[in-house]
Amino acid sequence: MDFPELAEGRLIKRYKRFIADVRLSATSDLICAHCPNTGAMTGCQPSGGKIWLSFHDAQHRKFKWTWELVETDTGLVCVHAALANRVVAEAIEHGFFAFLWPTEAPWCREKPLGARSRADFFIDWKQGVFIEVKAVSLHLGEGEGAFPDAVSTRATKHLCELVAARQKGYRVLLIFCVMHTGIRVVSPAQHIDPAYAQHLEWAVANGLEIYTLFNDITTSGIYPQRLVSVED
Repeated sequence: MDFPELAEGRLIKRYKRFIADVRLSATSDLICAHCPNTGAMTGCQPSGGKIWLSFHDAQHRKFKWTWELVETDTGLVCVHAALANRVVAEAIEHGFFAFLWPTEAPWCREKPLGARSRADFFIDWKQGVFIEVKAVSLHLGEGEGAFPDAVSTRATKHLCELVAARQKGYRVLLIFCVMHTGIRVVSPAQHIDPAYAQHLEWAVANGLEIYTLFNDITTSGIYPQRLVSVED
């Protein structure tokens, strides 16, 4: 997944979850940017830190700039969580999952899962495969990453819906898409959201498969590199 041309800046502060004050490096202009991340972003919002932004001139946009990347002491991080789905889609297209289903198997996005939810992807092969994607950016030290970085009842709900689909005969996968170059392994954030960690263990016992997708992250783009099963 390629980025558009990115502008470098320095983070002043993030506030109201979705807004960041930034000083552009090239012009020294102070701008307000959209922060496309609902999480706590622990360790990913250093005051004065170097960040990169994309520019979008659509008339409907309140904020023309979007915060994409941040440089931290532990690695380069993509804070734009929704891009994880685009990276996983690229991994599907490039055959990273060929050991699980044929590369030519048809697939789609946003397949209904449960009464009011949608799975990120659905692979139309054999009994069908539902896939949920979670972006991982929380770095705990020593290369260890964790999900979630804040209590997420929504993420726990998704686990319940995946298990319900498994009980109906579908195959169900959870993909931890690593958005931090310093993360080498991912585990549930028991200390942040114990309910999610407990539900994840229950879901695995009931047929959920978990994989971690590691990526090459640069100011040019994010590119899938390696898919690992949690059992490996």
